[in-house]
Amino acid sequence: MTERLERVVDQQLSRSVAHLVPRDELIQKLVRAEAGGRPLRVKLGIDPSAPHLTLGHSVPLRKMRQFQDLGHIGVLVVGDFTRRIGDPSGRSSTRGLMSEEDIRRNMETYKDQAFKILDPDRTEFRYNSEWLGKLDFADIIQLSAKYTVARMLERDDFAKRYRGGVPISVLEFLYPLAQAYDSVAIEADVELGGDDQLFNLLVGRDIQREYGQEPQIVMTVPLLIGLDGERAMSQTTGNYVGINESPEEMYGKILSIPDGLTASYYTFLTDSDVPSNVETEPRDAKRQLARKIVAMYHGNGAATEAEAEFDRVHIHHERPTDVATVAIDRGIVKEDGTVWVIDLLDATGLVSSRGEAKRLIKQGGVRINDERVATPDTDVVFDPPVLVQVGKRSFVELVL
Repeated sequence: MTERLERVVDQQLSRSVAHLVPRDELIQKLVRAEAGGRPLRVKLGIDPSAPHLTLGHSVPLRKMRQFQDLGHIGVLVVGDFTRRIGDPSGRSSTRGLMSEEDIRRNMETYKDQAFKILDPDRTEFRYNSEWLGKLDFADIIQLSAKYTVARMLERDDFAKRYRGGVPISVLEFLYPLAQAYDSVAIEADVELGGDDQLFNLLVGRDIQREYGQEPQIVMTVPLLIGLDGERAMSQTTGNYVGINESPEEMYGKILSIPDGLTASYYTFLTDSDVPSNVETEPRDAKRQLARKIVAMYHGNGAATEAEAEFDRVHIHHERPTDVATVAIDRGIVKEDGTVWVIDLLDATGLVSSRGEAKRLIKQGGVRINDERVATPDTDVVFDPPVLVQVGKRSFVELVL
């Protein structure tokens, strides 16, 4: 049994893993569970800073699914309480705090999104306000006494800020302790997370010992690089693919990644080996990747249709098959039947501001009836329906 589980750890569970601490303890836990002990409780914390789960989230979620397929329990801990504190992991300053209303709005569809990957029958969905919200000041002092400032300053970003004279609030020290207490509250056997969370997850091991629990195994995965090819995938920077996005949007975004990311996307986001043509035929390898990922979340039929739609619009330059229709206010149409292009874009809902509209035009990212708009001063003859394209994948048909 032990040899077989060692192979499971080394060949399956270690795939796409940056740190496994410690391997031998994980094997021991798996052996005990299979010999009749309780299933392992595998924890993953989710930060409710934005409304979508992305392909970046899918890397640890897929790892959790591997544990579920082995008979264990996945525990998703939504950090609705800790998000009010602000985690500085990997940052040089404190993050802004969020209101309870914004947090609740972001969490509305997390469960449906997560279940695109996880087994609902083996998943617990928890909110850390369940236990952290009940701690009084005496409890917090007791928790704080179980860790030292010297140990906190071993964390790279804290150490850099301390050496550079950048303020570190006591509040920030409480975040890894609160996250560690999550592991105590749910009795975690394994905790998954991004590699930027390694220190916090290791604090969880120490705090569990202090509360008389067996310390959790720590498994971290590399941060998935986003569409820009430079920064970690994030909704804040806009370089992300959401796992609940439409097949067409998902397919087009994946095709937009730099060629150099294709191999890592195969490794982190699929169960397939990196294809042999990833360097010799990067476009074909990327199309295979896009089809595969769309099929994972929407089915094979949707993947085929998304590819056909992409080719129709972007290779053959034909009109999209399904375009939303938006009625504009007649008041923006001038007496000569024209509309200032900025007013037109503002009416589409495809831009967040008039400033963004001007920037996109200057970058060559706006087309009206398949003609590129040259300058923000352009007046467009409004002869409905008018097809507006913003960027590569956003289309709207305007009528009065």
